[in-house]
Amino acid sequence: MPDRPLPDRPLLVTGDADLLDHLVRLAAAAGVETEVAQDVGAARRAWSTAPVVLVGADLVGAVARAGLPRRASVLVADWSREDSGVWQAAAAAGAEAVHPLPGADDLLVRRLAGSRRPSTGRVLAVAGGRGGAGASTLACALARTAARSAPTTLLVDADPLGGGLDLAMGAEAAAGLRWPHLVGAEGRTDPHELTAALPVVDGVSVLSWHRGDPTDLPPAAMESVLGAARTAHRLTVVDLPRALDPAARTAAAVADAVLLVVPAEIRATAAAGQVAARLTTCTADLRVVVRGPAPGGLTDVLVAAELGLPLAGWLAPEPGLAAALERGEPPGRSGRGPLARLAGDLVRSFGASGQVA
Repeated sequence: MPDRPLPDRPLLVTGDADLLDHLVRLAAAAGVETEVAQDVGAARRAWSTAPVVLVGADLVGAVARAGLPRRASVLVADWSREDSGVWQAAAAAGAEAVHPLPGADDLLVRRLAGSRRPSTGRVLAVAGGRGGAGASTLACALARTAARSAPTTLLVDADPLGGGLDLAMGAEAAAGLRWPHLVGAEGRTDPHELTAALPVVDGVSVLSWHRGDPTDLPPAAMESVLGAARTAHRLTVVDLPRALDPAARTAAAVADAVLLVVPAEIRATAAAGQVAARLTTCTADLRVVVRGPAPGGLTDVLVAAELGLPLAGWLAPEPGLAAALERGEPPGRSGRGPLARLAGDLVRSFGASGQVA
């Protein structure tokens, strides 16, 4: 096992030699290599970064007691459904489900296969520290800016109550798939079929919501789609809701980094602290973008220090931006102004090094 855990490897947590052997065979069938932890202490290194975690029934109780951060895509593997204590421990550990073996072998192979993260594509998520922080605007600008130099760019709307990023991008009338068509996706989604089926505007493929009845999105569907996105797109930008549902938690866990947009205001900073506390249970790389104006003189450095997060950038006020958005002009289309400059800086640093610098 390498000295440092690799974020594209599923994590197997079990001290049961027979169970470990079985799970390793399932991983081989899925075509993935794994990280192995035979106790909870060893699991801590890769707990937050692994795309999916399989916990053996023998250690799920220890995982629940260890106080590891809650995260998406934790599954429990057991030889039997008979022990109700396993189900209780799995719930305490925040696991999605207990999967009996060997009956669930095919399902686990699909989940393991869907967890693969090809190195060709990166995922960057954006969340707002409070309502109206400007996270969706920044997400659109990042995708639009990236599309100028990387035509394989995807914008994913992970907020079912956000009004639809296709509307923000001017693609509301464009033909193509929306999330309700993909709620059944799990395992491997064909990346080229997905790209061909999505609406495209200004060189950006857009996966958004319809404006009908709300649809619950399973975490497996989000994981499957983002897995395909890494293969087909050089950069995928995900717009997260502030209230993280299971699918959004999965997106944050899969992302290489998460940007938290916070207005330079005292109350906004306080609200952002609550959002940050939830995001840090999903991602190991959370950074803050501070947005002006600062009516009380609060600086970006002070906001970042108050939140205890690295500073990713400062978004200066941009006169006319709100009016342009109301006219249906996609954020960042002009390539000028503070928003476009910040988006360009973030895209360059993210693409150049594989992570936000």
